Parts: sequence; C-alpha cells; structure tokens
Amino acid sequence: MKTVRTLRPEDFDQARPVYTVWELTLRCDHACAHCGSRAGAARSDELTTAELLEVAASVVRLGTREVTIIGGEAYLRPDVYEIVAYLHNAGVRVTMQTGGMAFTAERARRFFEAGLAAIGVSVDGPPAIHDLLRARPGSHAAAIRALENAHDLGMITTVNTQVNRLNMGHLRETCELLRDKGIRVWRPQLTVPMGRAADHPEWILEPWHILEVMDTLAALQVESMKDARARDIPPGRAFHVLAGNNVGYFGPHEQLLRSRPGATESWWTGCSAGKHVLGIESDGVVKGCPSLPTAPYAGGNVRDVSLEQIWATAPELAFTRERGTEDLWGFCKGCYYADICKGGCSFTSHCTLGKRGNNPFCYHRADTLRKQGKRERLVSVVKPEGLPYDFGRFEIVEEAWAEPAIEPTAG
Repeated sequence: MKTVRTLRPEDFDQARPVYTVWELTLRCDHACAHCGSRAGAARSDELTTAELLEVAASVVRLGTREVTIIGGEAYLRPDVYEIVAYLHNAGVRVTMQTGGMAFTAERARRFFEAGLAAIGVSVDGPPAIHDLLRARPGSHAAAIRALENAHDLGMITTVNTQVNRLNMGHLRETCELLRDKGIRVWRPQLTVPMGRAADHPEWILEPWHILEVMDTLAALQVESMKDARARDIPPGRAFHVLAGNNVGYFGPHEQLLRSRPGATESWWTGCSAGKHVLGIESDGVVKGCPSLPTAPYAGGNVRDVSLEQIWATAPELAFTRERGTEDLWGFCKGCYYADICKGGCSFTSHCTLGKRGNNPFCYHRADTLRKQGKRERLVSVVKPEGLPYDFGRFEIVEEAWAEPAIEPTAG
C-alpha cells in the first residue's frame, strides 16, 4: 500500500519536504508528564490566521504531499478548520495527531467536512498508566472515544504509543485493545528525554530494553498478520504494527516492523529531517523535523524570511542532505550499518547524549553487546532547563550483562 508520503524517484533528485508536521499551537487540554514540547499554555507570539495561511501556501509551493497538524492540541485553535480546508483544497493530504481529550463527535464532523483524511490518537498503555503519563484522569477513555468518533465518519484511524519503563510490560495488552477498534496502524515509539520526559530519567528505557520491546512488537505483528489472513482482511485494511523512527535498528525484525501493509519490504535508511521532512512550530520557528530540540536545530522564523528561503538555505535543516558518516561517533562510528543507518534517529541521540550520531537504542547494537556479555546503561548527568523542546544529557556506562537488571516499573 503506497501512501502520498512514499518517496518517488523524483524526490531523490532534490531536497523536498514531502511530509510536514505543523504545530499550530502549544495550547493543550493535557499537560502530559512526558511531553517533549511542555505543552499547556499557548505561546505568547503564535502565528495569526493570516500568517498561517501564508505558511500553508509556502508548504504547497514546496511540494509537500502530506501535512500532519499537531499541538498542544490543534483543535483548540478556532481557525484550524480553515487551515485544514485550505491545504485539502490545494491537494495536500491532511492528518492530525491528538491526545483526544475533547475530540468530540461534533469536532470530528467539522474536521471531516474540512477535509481531514486521518487521525492519530496517543494511547500510552492501559488506563491507569496512560492517565498517569498524560497527567489527567479520564484521558484514556477520552482517547478511545476520539478514535471511535473518527472511525464512525470513515476517517482512517491510527495510534501512537510512547514506550517507556511504565508501559513496556503492557504492549500486548495495549495491542489487543487497539486491534478491536478498527485501527489501521499502531506506531510504537520510544519516550525520549526531551521536555517534561527529561524531568523523569527513571521512565526512560535502558538501551538493552530495546531487545525485549522489538521482540514483543514483532510477535504481535506476526499474530496480527495471521489474524487478518484468517478473517480474510486485505493487507491494506488490516491492523498493522509499524515501528516508529526511533525504534530500531537492523535486527531480525527490521523489515517486518518497517514495511507498510501490502508494500515492498522496507528498512531504515537514515534520518530524513530537512531532506524529506519539515517541522514548523507555532511561533513560526522552522526545523528539519518537529521532534528535533529547538535550540540546536532552529533554521529560522517565517516572520523574518520565507519558508522557501529557510528550506533552501538554512544549514540547521540541511545536515542530512549530503550526509556521510563523518558525524558518527561511539559504537555507531564503526558499525557495519553506518553507511545506511547514519546513527538512527537524530533527535533521540541528541536529546539523550547531547549530540547526534550515536544512538544507544538500537537492536543490532544491544544484540552485538549481549553476545559479548555486555550491555549499556544510561546515567543522567545534566538536567534540562524547563523550556519547550529542551533536553539534558546522559552518559553511557558499559557493564556486564550478568549484573542485576534494572527492571522496568509496572506502573
């Protein structure tokens, strides 16, 4: 099943933001304890409706084929439907990522009529753990209602789950709940120590936990494929487990967990920030990826220069375009997969170790060390400042695998 985000031959001839993630506001009806942007209150200088429409026109001119709107909560901006309709009428596929607290049936209808094609809802485990992470009782129930409200209108529904020590032991339980809700894609991703999540180093997985996480996800995907075949559900409409960009890399499950249903087998081919991906913050700051920490990766502001000019000239956005292996370090520098992987997810490694190019959350890496009787442990050495998209720093300690494990918390 090809999507509009699937790269075409002409996309490789130049840097083109095929996929844009656009934060419309930091205002949120959650204040999630693991939120990377520390959302809650709106920024004091968020773009006006006229400025948003100007940016939308630039996004279209740059050749974006899909825009995901995020927040905070994008639906808390009254003009969000106007932005969705503008992009939809310009031929752009528009989707939204939400916590779903107030994604009512009426809001779902208005989004559907404006042209929203799909919605992704965050579900971070069973109710008690989800509500703890989301810092709001009833959040889990609201997320499920949001999925149902979108599904009832015929929207494609997907789910993102942040995997951490609180919920890694509940992946099967989460999968079984979602499989019965008409979800097309379940995309687990790792909680990264950015924003409020950086205030909770005890929640962040140890690098060796990636082995158990990916083994479990792979088993769930195999079961889901068997279930779909038994029920004669075509691949494009079946429930599918698809690994997020920071869940990796190059272990025995790489193709199974990175290939979209019915599509050619796929695998990780390196960070696409600033090459085929674009991120825009609600005050007009532009980054190569919405997840990247702002301070080291802000390429400019659309209030100062056009989005097209930022995309074409900002070095902060261009680091992946002609990238080799020169900025790799640590284990990643000498890895067999270095030329293609290039250190995995840039935002994950930068927010964990203070710079990109060495990603400890890697299946191949953890498995290689396990075979040598070793593993890596993270130690928090620098705390974050308390700003949106900020981060601290961890150091890696190598130890014997046989040492007592730091077990994940059940919640």
